[in-house]
Amino acid sequence: MSTIIQDPDRRLPGGGARRRSDVDRDAARAKPSEGRAGALDRARRVLAELFGPAERRDFAVRFWDGTVDFPSGSGPAFTLVLPTPWALRRMLLPPSELRLAEAFARGDFEIEGDLEAAAGAAQGLRERLGRPGAIARLVPRLLGLPAGPRARAPARRRLGASRFAPRHSRRRDRAAVRSHYDVGNDFYALWLDRRMVYSCAYFPTEDTDLDAAQEAKLDHLCRKLRLAPGERLLDIGCGWGGLVMHAAARYGARAVGVTLSAAQAQLAERRIAAAGLADRCTVEVRDYRELPDDRPFDKIVSVGMYEHVGRRELPRYFAKVYRLLRPGGIFVNHGIVAAPEPRGLGPAFRRLLWRKGRFIDRYVFPDGELVPVATAVAAAEAAGFETRDVESLREHYALTLRHWRRRLEAREAESVRLVGDETHRVWRLFLAGSAQAFASGRLGLAQVVFAKPDAAGRVALPLTRADLYAAR
Repeated sequence: MSTIIQDPDRRLPGGGARRRSDVDRDAARAKPSEGRAGALDRARRVLAELFGPAERRDFAVRFWDGTVDFPSGSGPAFTLVLPTPWALRRMLLPPSELRLAEAFARGDFEIEGDLEAAAGAAQGLRERLGRPGAIARLVPRLLGLPAGPRARAPARRRLGASRFAPRHSRRRDRAAVRSHYDVGNDFYALWLDRRMVYSCAYFPTEDTDLDAAQEAKLDHLCRKLRLAPGERLLDIGCGWGGLVMHAAARYGARAVGVTLSAAQAQLAERRIAAAGLADRCTVEVRDYRELPDDRPFDKIVSVGMYEHVGRRELPRYFAKVYRLLRPGGIFVNHGIVAAPEPRGLGPAFRRLLWRKGRFIDRYVFPDGELVPVATAVAAAEAAGFETRDVESLREHYALTLRHWRRRLEAREAESVRLVGDETHRVWRLFLAGSAQAFASGRLGLAQVVFAKPDAAGRVALPLTRADLYAAR
């Protein structure tokens, strides 16, 4: 079903209005011999090849001339806005997750409505385009669309000279972390909770607000650690210090946090001083691998950090944590895990062709690597740890990411002023796509409690989990 919207001054992505003469001129560029209708027909054939007939889709499409194709039945989950005749070509030639994401970051197309639902539709393309025959049919249709002006790649996260260093070396890891956080504390403060906790929250109910959910997460971790007054706690990858401050203020711990980001550490130290906690917790700019082994901690926690260690480095990571922990101590590892991938040439071909993960690696966080929870547990146990508890918080991370995206979008003007339109759009897409991945089960979040038994086999854990949920 189609209808023509007679709105010559409609707004387009990135602000500003397009005059009807501009729209007519762009359409005419599509193919001089075909004119506006020819370009529109070609775009529709590409969409039909990818998603089926318009009436069977769950989303609408608005073209550059104001024409809108609606699905039949209930209202569309979102509207795909194609502001130029060459938008589809820029989005999908060559067809990959990376190409699609770069086109969104540039503003080559827009999504009105549910960006998370649009991310789900994009994920479906990976399966449709995972066969050579599908690619062979699609590419000639894309080549038949107008090319438009030359597209420029968005600004990517830079590693500087460290890009030549070995992957997951200390030098390169430091550059990767700094490239992620160099967008600025003020940017993250726009959409994180008041403590600036940049990891999965813990929602007692779905309508819990973000501040309360992040406080609940910090408390949940401290309870799992069974923190007691005076115990020495190490937080590996401590961010802006939310957990070390909570552990010191609520549990009387003597907490040390380490981060590779100087910007994070500076803000954390100011917040610690303002809260009057400088005698009980500190944050240092230090690689965890540089910590001495001769003063072991009573408890250790790592939240949202081990995803950046790398599969090959996991044995060294867990071995180092094991040495840093006293006998009988507890270590809680909280991090994203990947669902096991199907084996075989077909799935491997689809992953390679779709360039899965390249968008996040280039534009959000370089060198991240996710593994299934079984891989992490196996590496930890090989280092000497005993696995005592595993809890999935997958749905909690989908809720967290939705909060973050809504808060970012609500402060769009400030975000664009701080980081520019492209970076703002990259983070919107990253948050929406990640929420969809957690909601659909392609990604998970695991909190794993490990113990380091002493010589007699004792660990600092009670017989049951009842204390985790007892009222305080």
